[in-house]
Amino acid sequence: MTQSIEYWLSEHPTIVNFRWSTTQSWGSTWSFLFTAIPAYIAVATTLHLILTVFRRRRPVPLGIIPAVHSLGMALISAVIFAGILVSAAAEIRDTRWLWRRTKTTPFQWFLCFPLGTRPSGRVFFWSYVFYLSRFLHLFRTFFTVLGRRRLTFFHLFNQSILIFMSFLWLEFSQSFQVLAILSTTLLYSVVYGYRFWTAIGLPGACFPFVVNCQVVLLGCNLVCHVGVLSLHILKGGCNGMGAWVCNSVLNGAILLLFLKFYVKIVWARIWVLVRSQTLSMSARLSSLRKNVVNLLVSL
Repeated sequence: MTQSIEYWLSEHPTIVNFRWSTTQSWGSTWSFLFTAIPAYIAVATTLHLILTVFRRRRPVPLGIIPAVHSLGMALISAVIFAGILVSAAAEIRDTRWLWRRTKTTPFQWFLCFPLGTRPSGRVFFWSYVFYLSRFLHLFRTFFTVLGRRRLTFFHLFNQSILIFMSFLWLEFSQSFQVLAILSTTLLYSVVYGYRFWTAIGLPGACFPFVVNCQVVLLGCNLVCHVGVLSLHILKGGCNGMGAWVCNSVLNGAILLLFLKFYVKIVWARIWVLVRSQTLSMSARLSSLRKNVVNLLVSL
């Protein structure tokens, strides 16, 4: 059983012989990337404007579609997590002899690919699958629009940038992508599992679960970026550092926008709590005044 799983996740010829190229990989050209992202933004914005113009306030009934999507994304994320984890272990096993010469540890390889690394083999196959899965995440935007929830700039920017960064990982064999995919798919499997759980009517958490998971992911990415920069300086260079710089800038922009969004949520919850406590105190004072008045009248 274990050998069968390892074969399908890391030893299948399609995985071992994978190569990122414009002739063999769908969606691997710059023209595709710069067509797909604007098209996504245009369709989502147009749909939002149409519903606004026609003043449709009620959500469009979608039935079980969001729940099925959440379950599918949770399973896909779990498979990608398992696939890249097993493939990374296989790569470490097959190239350990080379690392001994360069004094490279597996942890350093997770953060810093050696110079000259090509986008081929097991790990990059699962990186490609992760890149393709980013397009399935876009359906979440249309569920948001059709559900008449607010379509924010942060949502469109975040989804677009994540596709762009996934493309850069493959195009430039960027360092750090293995850890990034592991942490992201692990979080997505939990988040989409939670969304499926609540979509079928089961009770949700008493705190913003999804938002807090995203905070944890952004924090982990920040720590890993510091590690990549340190290894690049100390070890004589990591592969794909130009793409890493672009990635870091975009991650910083996402982090700032997300923190702004997170602070708004926290302040809104605090305001609701304070207001409820104030109203409760006012009701108690009013009741107390009535009791005092009744007591004085009875005297």
